Amino acid sequence: MASGQTLVEHRLDAEGADPLMVAGVNDRHIQELARLFAVRVVLRGDQVVLSGELPAVERAVPVVQHMIELARMRAPFDVADIGRFADDVEVLRPDGIVSPSGEVRIALPGSRRVIVPKSEGQRGYVASIVQNDIVIGIGPAGTGKTYLAVACAVDALYKRRVRRIILARPAVEAGENLGFLPGDLQEKVDPYLRPLYDALEDMMPHDRVSRALEDSTIEIAPLAYMRGRTLSDAFVILDEAQNATRAQMKMFLTRLGMSSRVVITGDKTQIDLPRREDSGLLEVEEILAGIQGISLVYLDEKDVIRHRLVKDIIRAYSKAGEGESRGEPKGESR
Repeated sequence: MASGQTLVEHRLDAEGADPLMVAGVNDRHIQELARLFAVRVVLRGDQVVLSGELPAVERAVPVVQHMIELARMRAPFDVADIGRFADDVEVLRPDGIVSPSGEVRIALPGSRRVIVPKSEGQRGYVASIVQNDIVIGIGPAGTGKTYLAVACAVDALYKRRVRRIILARPAVEAGENLGFLPGDLQEKVDPYLRPLYDALEDMMPHDRVSRALEDSTIEIAPLAYMRGRTLSDAFVILDEAQNATRAQMKMFLTRLGMSSRVVITGDKTQIDLPRREDSGLLEVEEILAGIQGISLVYLDEKDVIRHRLVKDIIRAYSKAGEGESRGEPKGESR
């Protein structure tokens, strides 16, 4: 070992990764890493520990991170692949969201599920979430705004980038009267929050979701419950933001604390407020554009990942809305 070199130790989180896939049969993967980079590699519990000279460890880190992500996705690789990873180190993505074939992928630890954005718009949306502290995703139903945001939140929680997830929605009546629903206040608002529960339970085992809700690692609540709080070290999602008033939107944005990320999702065509112009989503779209660290992402019908008819329905409603804005009677829009 050359004199004057700085010796370091770097630990990588391997939670959810198959340890046999990371280490290889008879530790062959670990031995190959040691040979290629001249570092010491130890698999210790849910961590891979790299130690050696600083330049060598820096070169090895993205390769080992890539191996961990592949092991989380149960995507097989062998000793020969490790050399290829080392040769192509510049194309390996940091932050644990890797792209072995040029696509953004979110591996869910503890399961065999991998969430892959399915359109260019969705890929840009996820990339913006990775790169910015506040992301505002605007688009019609079915474009994956909420689902992908929750996936990124779960990914950040598993990798300990945040300590908790907070999911909020305005409890705004969409044609029904909230007061006539049975039960106490929580039971009345739970139906409005159900889509957030569904997204979580699609990505995490039910018992793990239950434990996280019990110990407040994950919190799902109406937007009004955010007032007066500081949301630090958290991944915060405001869903259905088109139904937040201007005052509520300002209140929510000013809750942002240290080491937190915010994703706001909304559909401007589904505003259920008495007056459309009161929507806080319409206001922030105008006044926050251009601020560094805040990204506005627009999704459209090309990004809809639902039944094929959903795209046609969205297109038909958009066409009808354009006709009404020109003063044409219903049924005569062209």
